[in-house]
Amino acid sequence: MTPTDVAHLRRCVELAREAVDAGDEAFGSLLVNADGDIVFEDRNRVSGGDSTRHPELTLVEWAVANMTPEQRVASVTYTSGEHCAMCAAAHAWVGLGRIVYAGSTAQLTGWRAEWNLPASPVAPLSIREVAPGVAVTGPISEFAADLRALHARAAGVTL
Repeated sequence: MTPTDVAHLRRCVELAREAVDAGDEAFGSLLVNADGDIVFEDRNRVSGGDSTRHPELTLVEWAVANMTPEQRVASVTYTSGEHCAMCAAAHAWVGLGRIVYAGSTAQLTGWRAEWNLPASPVAPLSIREVAPGVAVTGPISEFAADLRALHARAAGVTL
């Protein structure tokens, strides 16, 4: 992890906070090109009823519309939470580069179980299980407390 990686993950956590403030789930993501420029960012937007409005999937759609295959493979995706199976598959199918995530699916699944919340309707697979050819870095422990608090707030859980 470089200081730039940490800064990008901090921005993802800020986007996740914006999502929770707007009534959405606690996820935020950004895409960085080969030059190190942030070219796209988004936050979760599922509160409108479309449970597929994940920022990682929106990022994939943006990359396909705006980047060549060569640019996509040289990019880095930063995200507050590990991609779900849907987003990991989309990422791999379009040939995006490395993923760096702050919090893992295993952490989130554990927190939700601790809070007696329903399990996800999708199997909690890791990116490595869904897209084994994608280079992945995460989770990053320094973000765990902030992410836990954000996910709790989004779920209406008092810590």
